[in-house]
This record gives sequence, C-alpha cells and structure tokens, in this order.
Amino acid sequence: MENFDSKNHWETIYKTKELNTVSWYQPIPQTSLDFIEEADLPKDAHIIDIGGGDSFLVDHLLNLGYLNVTVLDISEVAIEKAKERLGERAEKVNWIIADINDFKTGQKYDLWHDRAAFHFLQGDIEIENYIKKANQLIVKNGTLVIGTFSENGPLKCSGIEIKRYSTLNLTEKFKEYFDINHCETFDHITPSAAVQNFSFCSFKKKE
Repeated sequence: MENFDSKNHWETIYKTKELNTVSWYQPIPQTSLDFIEEADLPKDAHIIDIGGGDSFLVDHLLNLGYLNVTVLDISEVAIEKAKERLGERAEKVNWIIADINDFKTGQKYDLWHDRAAFHFLQGDIEIENYIKKANQLIVKNGTLVIGTFSENGPLKCSGIEIKRYSTLNLTEKFKEYFDINHCETFDHITPSAAVQNFSFCSFKKKE
C-alpha cells in the first residue's frame, strides 16, 4: 500500500480501541499454546512472538514457566498496555518495538511464533525477506509457528488488506528452509461474534 504509515495506523488502533473489542482478542490463545507445547521446549528456550502486541500469549508463557520470552510489535502503545497488564512480571519479558521488516538482532530463537502478522505482508520482496529472516534467526532444528487468515478467512483486518493462505500455501512458502511438522485450520470467534477461519502451521528448520 503506497505511502501507508503502518506504525501510525497501529498506534491509533491501540490508542482508540479497548483490548476486549478488537477482532484478535483471545484471552486463551489455545491453538498457539498447543503448537508451542508440541515443540517440547525447555523452560529456558528463547521464544519470540512476532506482532504480539498486547495479546495474552505472553501471560500464558510466563504462567508456564518460560524464562526467555520476547514480544515484538510495531506499536509502542500495544507494548505499554501489555506491560501495564503484567505489572512486575513485565520485567521478565524482552520487549522490542520494531517493524518486522526492519528487525535486526544477534539473538537466535528456539521458537518463532506469529499469529496474524505475516499475512499483512503484501509484496513478494517483503514476504521473501520475512522468510529469510526467520531462517536466519531460528536455531537449527528450531520451530516456526505461524498463523494467518485461511483462504476462507476475511479479506481485511483492521481496515488493511491481507494475504490469505491455505495450509498448503504456507507449506509451499516456507519449504526452502523449513520442513512441515503439521498444519490445521480453526475458527476464531471475534468479540462481535464474527467467525475468522485461520490456517496454522508448525515447521522445523532444516539442518
């Protein structure tokens, strides 16, 4: 989208909407938690949640005893809301305010989780750059968990057009660097009772 200010858009969303009214509201992100549990990680594994915003996944990961959790989001407002909710526990989390397109780090991750950030990428170059970045930043044999709107899901999220992916599409996109663990689809019910169908896949980074 030409001249679209993504950061300003998301800062405005998080400033003007309550968490329990946004379409992605999910007090218990069960599908994500199930995929993460399947990875059978030690508690000191490095986990990053891409586009985590003020979602509740970090709360549950801390409850499960994970010690090295990173949340990345483009919105500073979202990060601050999550910190406020967590209180003193926020100090146990590594918070990063960044656009995933520009994100650079020397850290490697055992598990990379992304629920509904990847599908906002539109151009072939930025999609390819994301895939290469995931490959670069995930350890050998590490896990990539990614969820997008499915081919039966919405065409837009928060007023932005997205790319929809079937589980086969996702597998095809990531096959150069990742082997498939398994995929599934599920319906997410929004606070307004709308149904959003998701594709979710777990991949293992190739040796």
